[in-house]
Amino acid sequence: MNGQFLIPANSKKSMLIFGIFNPFDLILFSIGIFLTLLMLIALPLQQIPILVLALTPLLLSAFLIFPVANYHNVLTVLILMYKFFTERQKFIWKGWCASYESKDNNTSKK
Repeated sequence: MNGQFLIPANSKKSMLIFGIFNPFDLILFSIGIFLTLLMLIALPLQQIPILVLALTPLLLSAFLIFPVANYHNVLTVLILMYKFFTERQKFIWKGWCASYESKDNNTSKK
């Protein structure tokens, strides 16, 4: 191809587990499963509110690792939203054709 190389659009997916999950995502999901199993064993499940409470860790962790278009997952979107509203940065725009010369050195030809 004449020394030109193409990078596939899904090149970062090869670094993910099952092409979707980071190791942290799977750890978070496994903690949610573990806590749900503990709560299902420990709590009396005769009432629906208690059953919903027992299933909450699993549902919450599954929601956080759910994939989102243009982002990795819901957790990434929430982290970026938090950083956007709390960590304001000041970007100084100089433009792509900025001149760093002082005004005294500028000479115009007429």
